[in-house]
Amino acid sequence: MCVNYHTPTREQFGTLGAFSELPADWRWPDEVWKDYSAPIIRRGRDGSPSACLASYGMVPRRHIPPGVKPFDTMNARAESLGERRSFAPAWRRLQLCAVPMTWFYEPCYESGRAVRHAIGMHDDSPFLVAGLWREWTEADGRVESAFTQITINADTHPLMSRMHKPDDEKRSLVIIAPDELEDWLACRDLETARSFLRHYPAARMKTWAAPQTVKKNPAPSPNLSLF
Repeated sequence: MCVNYHTPTREQFGTLGAFSELPADWRWPDEVWKDYSAPIIRRGRDGSPSACLASYGMVPRRHIPPGVKPFDTMNARAESLGERRSFAPAWRRLQLCAVPMTWFYEPCYESGRAVRHAIGMHDDSPFLVAGLWREWTEADGRVESAFTQITINADTHPLMSRMHKPDDEKRSLVIIAPDELEDWLACRDLETARSFLRHYPAARMKTWAAPQTVKKNPAPSPNLSLF
């Protein structure tokens, strides 16, 4: 499943309809991997969409206790949101967010071997992916945030069913239409939130080969949440 994606520029971020400017000192990489910091959108204290920087992966690696086998929390299966300890508290509290991106990456085996493909919008516009967020207070008093992306079965999706090994279950991120952002963030019950966990039309998406040409950099230092 998706473990890295390409982020919008500051200018592209502003086209998502909720923001005109972001703090000048915010920094995030072009490509985001586990434990990297990136912008997400969640409901602010006044009820309107608000941006913050958060760590990719609901449980940052540094929070995994010594002796516990490392595990990944970049993606949360929609079918088990209320059951997995890493995601259930945030899901039940409806700590919903949207993750801005310009495309995400998946392996495609149509050539007979794994080739990294990018998946984005047909018109190259940035888009939003449904997710969950959590926050905690560090020992020094800093409040930090983390997020995960929500996935659904994609066995019947015309585009996403082409990704991953032939015998693997097909999965897809949940794309939130721009005009549904505020409704998604404002969900007050789980049934309504689940109604958003559906496929995005394949006709509005596209994919292309995007082999990885450079090694990923070490994860940057975590950024602080702004609220």
